[in-house]
Amino acid sequence: MGQANAFVQPGYLSSGNISFYNEYGYLIAPDLVSKQEIDLLKKEATAIFKGERGKVEGMLPVLPGESDAEVLKKYVAIHFPHKISDTIYDFLFHPRLVAILKGLVSPNLKCMQSMLFVKAPGKAGQAWHQDEFYIPTRDKSLIGAWIAIDDATVKNGCLWIIPGRPGFIMRRTPNKSNEYADVDTIDVSDIDPKQNIPVEVKSGSVVFFNGYTLHSSLRNKTTDCFRTALVLHYMSAESMLPWDQDGKLPSTEDLRDIVLVAGEDPYSWKGIVDMNKPYLRPEVLNIKTTQV
Repeated sequence: MGQANAFVQPGYLSSGNISFYNEYGYLIAPDLVSKQEIDLLKKEATAIFKGERGKVEGMLPVLPGESDAEVLKKYVAIHFPHKISDTIYDFLFHPRLVAILKGLVSPNLKCMQSMLFVKAPGKAGQAWHQDEFYIPTRDKSLIGAWIAIDDATVKNGCLWIIPGRPGFIMRRTPNKSNEYADVDTIDVSDIDPKQNIPVEVKSGSVVFFNGYTLHSSLRNKTTDCFRTALVLHYMSAESMLPWDQDGKLPSTEDLRDIVLVAGEDPYSWKGIVDMNKPYLRPEVLNIKTTQV
């Protein structure tokens, strides 16, 4: 499968793109989001972390004379910003985004999570992981849409991907690298390092990756460059979602705190609940797993 099939041409998801995603677990869509939309996201990110879209536990007051950059440097990310931001909520339905997702996943599509990262200079990255470990689906349909708000480079901590879609959740081991904010990671020492691909993309690009595909990001090693990104997670509406948010929510066979973004919801008779609340991502993710 040619590497060219990793890139989605504007407005057109080809059969080659779909085959590439099915085999390698990722796609890149350059310039999917317009500059005007990116500018809107940048303004909204600042407003969210200034507390202008509602108070979130742990959010610090804005000090007199504090610049926007100084405010953002206090944080790593916020989970579920679509719960307090109409702008982020509207992005769940972005037509060019949804068109690709429908082609890769299902015409019936739901979103269960949003995350807004403001990775400031010096901030650590995320260790190697598979999203399905944290957000389990019944049909392996989980997909992330990683929207680059800033240019993402190796230097400021872009995504790294190991192409492929393992058919199982891989064992996690203690993390010993200060590149990552996590206490554990997937041990990739048996994988040829040449397979690790840095996904450097321009602002407005979107990286799609499957829930079983290994990915990570390194520390932002710049002194003056943020790596801001909006990450949205989707899955087929046909699948139930047995997700307890790492123990934050009661266990359930099907979490109904979802947003239907396309098609029909076969489980609409269950109704929708509002259980997840926006929260700030800690500097160090002290979530130990049973697989260590």
